[in-house]
Amino acid sequence: MKQIKRLQIGKKGLTQEFIEQVNTMFKHEKVIKISILKSACRDKKEAEGIAKEIVNALGKRFDYKLVGYVLTIIRFRKDQR
Repeated sequence: MKQIKRLQIGKKGLTQEFIEQVNTMFKHEKVIKISILKSACRDKKEAEGIAKEIVNALGKRFDYKLVGYVLTIIRFRKDQR
């Protein structure tokens, strides 16, 4: 079984470079887990906002699930929205 790639969002928060890095990783991966560190956001609502912003920037073929402060993004073959 293939290992899931993991990334972290730290004190710089969500940047355009981070979104580009995630986008290039999805050329070879189907699932990526992103840990949102406490220095990146204060509460769960802010983490939800970060998750929505990443998925909207990636496109319609992506969906996410946020458990605690761990964001799991999955790429589908067809548009989801």
